Amino acid sequence: MRLTAVGTSGSFPGAGNAASCYLLTWDNGGRERKVVLDLGSGALGALQEHIDALDLDAVVLSHLHPDHCLDMTGLFVRRVYDPAVFQAPPDSTSAPVIATAPLDVWGPAGTQERLTRAHHTDPGLSPDADRAHPTDLGTAFAFRTIREGEPFTIGGALFEPFLVRHPVECYALRITAPDGGVLVYSGDTDACDGLDRAAANADLFLCEAAFEEGRDVARDVHLTGLRAGETAARAAVRHLVLTHIPPWTRARVVRAEAESVYSGPLDIARPGAVWDIPSERTRL
Repeated sequence: MRLTAVGTSGSFPGAGNAASCYLLTWDNGGRERKVVLDLGSGALGALQEHIDALDLDAVVLSHLHPDHCLDMTGLFVRRVYDPAVFQAPPDSTSAPVIATAPLDVWGPAGTQERLTRAHHTDPGLSPDADRAHPTDLGTAFAFRTIREGEPFTIGGALFEPFLVRHPVECYALRITAPDGGVLVYSGDTDACDGLDRAAANADLFLCEAAFEEGRDVARDVHLTGLRAGETAARAAVRHLVLTHIPPWTRARVVRAEAESVYSGPLDIARPGAVWDIPSERTRL
């Protein structure tokens, strides 16, 4: 399995860096699978530097803050109105249909409603209001609900969700590739038991580090570099990658915090960076 960082900025896009988005690719029965973890503000444009968005197998959303899901509205437009798939509706007030199967979208309860609110615009005083049609994201997406303790599979890979500490429902994701390699994505969280359980013995731990020690005193929102490093050390992860670093947080500071307590390989996620998750056979 390969992890490509598409957007790594926390809270909002930074200069030349979209908000949270990570591309996973792996071979399954001779076919390359393509799955996106989160699709935050500005990420759809950056994603298209790596793949055709019509080639995705699924999207998995850790939670529904805009910096993790808002570009789903653009993906909806691409998957419905691209001339390669668009089919005109039978009348001006009907939603269009597309000549392809809906894309699986995994997210917390309420994902479809949340994204519909983000995308829909009332016609208001438009002189062409009679041409408005219902906003039906189900045209492009097959929504599936993530729940604590309910694993699911995509293309032979196992996804295990763990509820973590954040002001909205959010899940860390433990992903086991068909060859046995394990990637864990923290989502947004502070230190908690759910994150420890998700990260246990991971080959690669993609972990947020939005806060700095001493500056950011709020708890149950985000990790500092120190708390990310402590989690990685407790979980005995083999490789730590810090991400979701907002433009106002200094990457060198959170890196130093993490390195003070975690002695394994450590990277700062940058757009375009790639990591190969070792297989179980390679790891042994």
